[in-house]
Amino acid sequence: MSVFDLSSRTVLVTGATSGIGYETARQLAERGATVLVHGRTAEDAQAATDRLIATAGIDSAQLCGFAADFTRLEEVEVMARRVAGEHPHLDVLVNNAGMAAPERHTVTADGNEIALQVNFLAHYLLTCLLEPSLTTAPGGRVVNVSSSLHRTASIQWSDPHRARRYSRLAAYAQSQLALTVFAADPRVAAVSVHPGICRTDLMSLYGLKGAAAAEGAAHVVRLCDPATEIVNGAYYDLDQRVEPATAATEDRTVKRLTKLADLLVGHQA
Repeated sequence: MSVFDLSSRTVLVTGATSGIGYETARQLAERGATVLVHGRTAEDAQAATDRLIATAGIDSAQLCGFAADFTRLEEVEVMARRVAGEHPHLDVLVNNAGMAAPERHTVTADGNEIALQVNFLAHYLLTCLLEPSLTTAPGGRVVNVSSSLHRTASIQWSDPHRARRYSRLAAYAQSQLALTVFAADPRVAAVSVHPGICRTDLMSLYGLKGAAAAEGAAHVVRLCDPATEIVNGAYYDLDQRVEPATAATEDRTVKRLTKLADLLVGHQA
């Protein structure tokens, strides 16, 4: 992978305190980008920025911490307002934060199944709120960190929270399919990427050996480079563009998901 200069770019990375998110933030900063480091709490975000400065030698001026617990949509809204206020020209939003669905059916205070909210709805809301900042920047784009497990999923339109029939793998896969479908939304230029099976907190879903998180992050970082041309809605498996699940490219599905997501997050596009 060539080393490219991102010194003029500002990138927000969600879930940047560990795993692929942390490594994505590190690699972006090493290439000169200003990186907005998102963590669940302010303490988590600060710890990640301190670690980047101490162990990776990143200039503190390149880093800024932001906090929001994605199980609380109000916190996502507050963070989005702060990002837009402090960084009105945002080049890239990396929607990376994610969780494995729990063994037992769990609903957030907002009334959403927790994996659906953390992995998709929070990112949907954040992207919608930051749309003006992204679209005013030349080459502005969204990179959704998805999963190959989206191919096993179906969106339960009549029961998106899976209250009637819950399985953790099905709930996780549904959230990843929704995130992949969202990349085809015409409001912003966006792509999805499966960064490979890496040694992160999500590896238990695959039950296989994984690569280092840095290897997965490299595939995300490549898509942040303005020299990498993208097609809206494209899906990448590692560094190869491949066709996603059929549902992810259907215009009807994109429109239906937008309507559902707007309802669940209380946002009007």
